[in-house]
Amino acid sequence: MARLPYLDRASLSPEIAELWDRRPLNLYRIIGHAKMAAPGFLALGRSLLTESDLDPKLRELVILRVGSLSKASYEIYQHKRVAQSVGLTEEEIGAALRDRSDDCLTDLGRLVLKFTEAVVWEVKAPEPLYSALARQLSDRQMAELLLTIGFYMLVSRFLENTEVEVETATMKG
Repeated sequence: MARLPYLDRASLSPEIAELWDRRPLNLYRIIGHAKMAAPGFLALGRSLLTESDLDPKLRELVILRVGSLSKASYEIYQHKRVAQSVGLTEEEIGAALRDRSDDCLTDLGRLVLKFTEAVVWEVKAPEPLYSALARQLSDRQMAELLLTIGFYMLVSRFLENTEVEVETATMKG
């Protein structure tokens, strides 16, 4: 059971209620408690998912690795589905989750995951790792990659600390 009560649709702001109507995620029913911060939080997430120049497959590898490192089961559940929808294979998803070998990934995919781990664990990636990746991505892609890592660290910590449940267990409400 979530640590914060799930808001019903009538208690959500109009903006979040509209998102709920399109896709009833428990995240919306919990983030709605942060009435002023929620719109910006959701806008940043939407931007990273829909307006980024970062390859969607790389983006999903990153999100899954952050979710795995954060032990964020809700985030992993949701983004396994997104990862499949952008064309990642079960083997690639498993590699991002550290359940399988990363031999199935491209060199760039392996480098992005190594970079993600460095940012999560060390905050600042070592210069050789940063430079190796920056040679392969544009400045915009590097900025969006870093924002994606940081945003999904926030998402994972929010979800885990509020104990948001996968929707199948709480769809009544």
